[in-house]
Amino acid sequence: MDLEKIIGNGEIKELLTKTVQTDKVLHSYLLIGKDGIGKKQIAIQFAKMILCQNEEVKPCNCCKSCAQMDSKNHPDFDIILPDGKTIKIEQIRNLQNRVAEKPIISNRKVYIIDQSNLMTKEAQNCLLKTLEEPPEYVTLILITSNEASILNTIKSRCTKLVFRQLSNEEIKGYIKTNLKIDKISSNLLELIGGSIGKAYEIQEKIELYEKIEELADKIEDVDKIELFKQAEFIYKNKEQIDEILDYLNVIFLSQAKKGNYQYLDCIRQIEQTKRNLTANANFDMSVDHMLLKVWEEVNR
Repeated sequence: MDLEKIIGNGEIKELLTKTVQTDKVLHSYLLIGKDGIGKKQIAIQFAKMILCQNEEVKPCNCCKSCAQMDSKNHPDFDIILPDGKTIKIEQIRNLQNRVAEKPIISNRKVYIIDQSNLMTKEAQNCLLKTLEEPPEYVTLILITSNEASILNTIKSRCTKLVFRQLSNEEIKGYIKTNLKIDKISSNLLELIGGSIGKAYEIQEKIELYEKIEELADKIEDVDKIELFKQAEFIYKNKEQIDEILDYLNVIFLSQAKKGNYQYLDCIRQIEQTKRNLTANANFDMSVDHMLLKVWEEVNR
């Protein structure tokens, strides 16, 4: 996928394209924005353009460098990912050893550090040495959804690019074209929050989310017995309870914004249920209590 085919953040894509076209690629970038909005995709395509061997069109998609990028086997490119829950100092030291080696195929080398906010403090301080005196042929791209976890000394040595979340229209267009879902509710769009990654997660569980929305829509119109029948799916999806409760909160907040303020008390009940389950309360009893209290709040 070429850069222009990635949805959203057109101004950033245009800026990166021009830096390659004018041979003004910098040594270090920090890509900031919420998860799932295309930061990593754009970083990879930016790297492909930097490494392309064609002097006129980048990426040309036909040179040896482009072919090896497409096959994920480029000797002058790599992505550093967390090893477990963190990016460790050993990983950064290994990166430094590779940075010191000159390019093999291209004129430059590009390294992406994904989820760079997960670098340990020791790893960040180690990386700082490379950022202070990078070889002229190296570009480092750090990606993060949590800028606050990055040391100021690192941020000050990187060109920061702040990604905006995708608009609902952009998300709807993407979902219709790529996920083959023609209709998507305003509540689901709110839950997706401009994140394509979240859209893919929802696609895999679309039937569950539809059942949640159906339950929330009917809660004012059913008696207690029918409510528990409608909610049977919750008890059968214990492992998905976090997603269920989060989506109920999204729906209830939407109702509260319309002036139905009793739904604010429903949200409080949801949050209390989360705390109860975190404290290892009985699952079925917690859900029973939540449903009953929510029904009472809505129908009082």
